[in-house]
Amino acid sequence: MSDCYGGTVQLPDVDGGEDDDECFVPLSPVLLDASGVPIIPVPALEFRTTGTEGVEVRENVNKQQRVLVKGTGKVVVGKWEANGNYSTGIHGQENGGKLGKKRRPVTVDTSKAKTSLEGLKISIRQLKWKEIPTGRRAPCDIYWHGVSFHDNENITSGQVNKFPGMLEMSRKINLSRAVRIMQELFPVEYDFYPRSWILPDEYQQFSTQLHMVKESDATLNPTFIVKPDGGSQGEGIYLIRDPAGLRPAVAGAPARQAVVQEYVHKPLLVDKLKFDIRLYVLLKSLEPLEIYIAKEGLTRFCTEPYQEPSQKNLGHVFMHLTNYSLNVHSGNFVHSESQSTGSKRTLSSVLQRLAAKGVDVKRVWSDIIALVIKTVVAVVPQLKVYYQADIPPGKPGPSCFQILGFDILLMKNLKPVLLEVNANPSMRIDHEQEVAPGVFDCVPSPVDEEVKVGVIRDTLRLVDPGLKKTASCQRRSAAEAAAAGDGQVRKHPDGMPSPCLKQVYPKYSRQFNYLRLVERIAVLFVRFLGVKGNMRLGPTAFRTFIRNCKLSSSNFTMASVDILYIDIARRWSGALPDSREAGMGLQAFVEAFLYLAARRFKSQTPREQVASLLDLCEAQLESPAPGPEERRSLSCGRSASRGVAGAPKPQVHLQHLGPAPPSPSPAAAPLPRRASSQDCRRAKPRLREAHAEN
Repeated sequence: MSDCYGGTVQLPDVDGGEDDDECFVPLSPVLLDASGVPIIPVPALEFRTTGTEGVEVRENVNKQQRVLVKGTGKVVVGKWEANGNYSTGIHGQENGGKLGKKRRPVTVDTSKAKTSLEGLKISIRQLKWKEIPTGRRAPCDIYWHGVSFHDNENITSGQVNKFPGMLEMSRKINLSRAVRIMQELFPVEYDFYPRSWILPDEYQQFSTQLHMVKESDATLNPTFIVKPDGGSQGEGIYLIRDPAGLRPAVAGAPARQAVVQEYVHKPLLVDKLKFDIRLYVLLKSLEPLEIYIAKEGLTRFCTEPYQEPSQKNLGHVFMHLTNYSLNVHSGNFVHSESQSTGSKRTLSSVLQRLAAKGVDVKRVWSDIIALVIKTVVAVVPQLKVYYQADIPPGKPGPSCFQILGFDILLMKNLKPVLLEVNANPSMRIDHEQEVAPGVFDCVPSPVDEEVKVGVIRDTLRLVDPGLKKTASCQRRSAAEAAAAGDGQVRKHPDGMPSPCLKQVYPKYSRQFNYLRLVERIAVLFVRFLGVKGNMRLGPTAFRTFIRNCKLSSSNFTMASVDILYIDIARRWSGALPDSREAGMGLQAFVEAFLYLAARRFKSQTPREQVASLLDLCEAQLESPAPGPEERRSLSCGRSASRGVAGAPKPQVHLQHLGPAPPSPSPAAAPLPRRASSQDCRRAKPRLREAHAEN
């Protein structure tokens, strides 16, 4: 008799004879053999099955059972676990006892994939995984989103190909602010990002500095590029040489936020054309930080021969802007099936031409890798704040990974310059082409398919939930990556080429770990947030941070702390008009931290100041909490300090991420009297809370 799982088994008669009654044995989950036939384990001590002559199935001393499926000749060895599941390696004994192993296919929800759908489908077929095209109620292993982490809500398990907050951090203004903080601490290491101003907040600063430059040298007439904050595909980008060239906002609409950057002069040219590099970067995890770079990328060419910018050609977008979405509308755009010609080519084809001219391509790659790692290090602190807000510790949620698109320009001296980072790089493998007058159709793009399918496929391979991360596997992967460094394609046992994604972090962590200072500041920030899911520090939490780290003094009282908080929080709330939360965000907290560090360690460089203050705070927070008597003594001291009549109100003047102004002389203010025993008896001890709610 065939049961609901497709297999037939019979329990033996106690007397050794066969009984006509058959019994269903529940399985959780259903086990399948290599050919898809369900396997039914039989919980018996010793018996013979029907359907295969001369084969016995026994329970051995290790409580394992050998189960035979009727009519197949296949034997499974396994055992019942305490949770009711039947555990087995699914060994098939067939034609001489050859062993095999089959695992459940990985499921990928593609219902929100949008423009990356075709490349994703090809990758899933190559991996022999299972696509869920319309989504389903049962959990999937991987969810592929087209826009953001929140494309699918209420995901509590699996993996999502977007990080919370990545869309926000890739916006022009937030990226500029994150890199600017790093430039303040590491000016030499972060010189790959053009000098930028944020509009409209820093318009006056931009105008004044440009005026001073022209006054100092009348022959200088620099060019600037204006990029809308939320713009994409080249929309709204234009060049100016004077602040008067800024386009006014539409009547009745608020001023549009944008970034003004120095235009990169003397770019590297190929065939007399300006081009940029689209490099695909996989951020596999935040903790620990894992970064992979695709060995192959795209180069996107302008469609008009390059000339140095002048007042006459500032409006020639096909000459100065490399965006594919702009140049594709040019009559000179060339769709080519060759990887080394046309208006879009592979990165390797361009590097081969440069190598033929004597360029040190390995040095170029080394500089690009350093640029990528430094950029990711700059945005990771804010990403961690977003992550804990959407997936607080202890709350079930998915893990995340994301493919980023880095747009990089090579200068004539081969120095790479970061143009922007795209949270949603186009993964389309086709393009629109006019097949008849006025009739457009989507046709395959061999260059896009060659690069993008490999990136998607190998990203899926790296995040495979069934991947065993044993030490031997990691050593083997490292050996394969090193062996594939010569550019040759090596086949894996599954028949696919070796991964096109190369790990660069933590592989090169020793060279770049010293840059992760702001990440340590973010750890302090999250520690004092208090409320799970919160992203802003309230005044009480900020005071708790100052008190627990023992940063206040007679020259920097808690009243000064309050003024510092109000000044920075108010200015940043004005800089973020779309913010719905009150309080101090991470970037505002970093500014306050830099101010405190400059005030306390005046003789050091900014980097040394921050490192010293971090060491101090971390040491104070790791020290044991004071006992009741010590808390009472501290409370009395604070009460006496607050009880001084006629004490002047401290004034704090700040500059955005600038050095701290000189502190007033202690002699200028009256000294507070020492606390008496009577004051101590009157004052109530205050409890010190490590995590204060806002």
